[in-house]
Amino acid sequence: MKANNLLPWTVRLMLPALPTLMAVVSSGLLFLLFLSIQGKPSLEAGALVIQGAFGSVFDWENTLQRAAPLMLTALCVALPARAGLIIIGGEGALVLGGLAAAVTPLWLPALPPPAMQILMGLAAMLVGGIWIGISGWLRQKRGLNETISSLLLSYIAIALFRQLVEGPLRDPASLNKPSTVPLKDAYMIGNISDAFEVHWGLAAGVIACVLAYILVRHSVKGFSLGVVGGNVRTARMIGLPVDRLVLLTCVLGGAAAGLAGMFEVAAVQGSANDALIAGYGTGGILVAFAARQHPLGIILCATLVGGIEASGSLLQRRLDLPDATTLILEGLLFTNLLAWEAMGNRIMLWRIRLAERQADLPEQGEPQHD
Repeated sequence: MKANNLLPWTVRLMLPALPTLMAVVSSGLLFLLFLSIQGKPSLEAGALVIQGAFGSVFDWENTLQRAAPLMLTALCVALPARAGLIIIGGEGALVLGGLAAAVTPLWLPALPPPAMQILMGLAAMLVGGIWIGISGWLRQKRGLNETISSLLLSYIAIALFRQLVEGPLRDPASLNKPSTVPLKDAYMIGNISDAFEVHWGLAAGVIACVLAYILVRHSVKGFSLGVVGGNVRTARMIGLPVDRLVLLTCVLGGAAAGLAGMFEVAAVQGSANDALIAGYGTGGILVAFAARQHPLGIILCATLVGGIEASGSLLQRRLDLPDATTLILEGLLFTNLLAWEAMGNRIMLWRIRLAERQADLPEQGEPQHD
């Protein structure tokens, strides 16, 4: 590549990520200001956030352990967004997917561990896909806003989860913490390696993001989804199956969130219990928006958000701050993402209008007629 073309190429590469970068910087500054107002050593707190996320191998393991489900729940937002939908109910798909994975061994005969783990994953994906698919179906067939329906369905899923776990599916031996019957050790999913204690959910999340990238950016289906997301009327006029494409993205997104629930059960918790309701569905919304719905960007943004969440305990130990302090940083990041996105859209609109006005002006030296 020639040197004179290098700068425009790098600018084109970084331009889509500029709102996210500006949001991260502005959120960090506002977070430090917030701590300073409280009388806390803000610079030390900022250093501790970085240290708690990426300071050592243990910190990286903790960060990536949290990033794994965030990648999958972020896809639950990013894939429907390709078709123009805003789905925020990934938490419900995750908990029901985790519950389906936990009870699958109870309803099947004894199988070899790999076969059982595959069936657990398929059960979780099926339940999660159906749950989010309901929102897509309500949008296309009944005209119900998918954002509201997915949020309400998430609350229903959590209530249903608790009813089943504390009722008919409860393990009688779980006294203080209601849960399902624990999985056999043979059915548990281990770490990637003994030297790197992060479970295989991380690999599944990365693979899912890569496959989603291929689907939306390098396939006919992905191109069709882009047309649907850009203008539904145009998509219908050229004969695209809009309803089927919308349902496809919702089902795939829900399946990804359900798979996240399976890994939380089979690699972390060992059974379905209230610990599954950890906010990974909400965190996935933040990750998807930070990545601007780009599947590969989700990998980086999930690592960033996972690191922020992992640093909470270090802030608590060193500065006596509440463990939930990092939630304030995440909230600032989300609001700043929206603000910078809106500002970028305004700048783009202003440039378009300016270009239109310049096109309407007569060229220099051209005679003007009355």
